Amino acid sequence: MIKSLEDFKVYNLAMELGEKVWELVSAWGYFEKDTIGKQLVRATDSIAANLSEGLGRYHINETKNFSYYSRGSLFETKTWLTKAANRNLIGQELSSKLLADMEIIGKMLNSYINTLKPKNLIPKS
Repeated sequence: MIKSLEDFKVYNLAMELGEKVWELVSAWGYFEKDTIGKQLVRATDSIAANLSEGLGRYHINETKNFSYYSRGSLFETKTWLTKAANRNLIGQELSSKLLADMEIIGKMLNSYINTLKPKNLIPKS
């Protein structure tokens, strides 16, 4: 089990993604920031925020629930990123790079969630 945020690789990758998205959105105009930009930043930041909150609860069920919230935020981020690309707010190359980063985070997040499931339980008959 992860003991600290410094050792939590998927959390650190989510933090890096949040900074990339912040930098990207910061360069947009007011209307773009106020519509898609705020939603994209909030969703992206929620990926890492939910992981840290779950870890800080020190209870396996809470940790698992917040990990699911984090995964939901990852999917929401993909939606806002796709909308930004469709509306020509970001180029295809950058969009593809960010989506690839998110794919890695998603796989790591799923693996982490799987470690939180009880093992060796005997099914009830």
